[in-house]
Amino acid sequence: VQLQASGGGLVQAGGSLRLSCAASGIIFGINAMGWYRQASGKQRELVATISSGGRTNYVDSVKGRFTISRDNVKNTVSLQMSSLKPEDTAVYYCNARRDVLDSRPIDYWGQGTLVTVSS
Repeated sequence: VQLQASGGGLVQAGGSLRLSCAASGIIFGINAMGWYRQASGKQRELVATISSGGRTNYVDSVKGRFTISRDNVKNTVSLQMSSLKPEDTAVYYCNARRDVLDSRPIDYWGQGTLVTVSS
């Protein structure tokens, strides 16, 4: 599975950005897709995920501000980010997870896209 992310950039605090990620390759078996982020000097953290059935999960710090969506036909996942804060500044990574019967799931990662929020 290959993941191509786009949409990062520089925005002022309070502004909005939309990240998109397109998956290609062998998509069969991919369940959850989502976004993670890694700020400078910090560990990568989950931002939001969405299952193939549409169930969503958000980290508390983005609830009410970010919305994740998915198109299972086009194999894309998007993250609409609003009311951005300087602490949202990070490299954002698209993720796709393949469940494996009786084994740990397999994670695929996009190349990362930088989001910078200026104060």
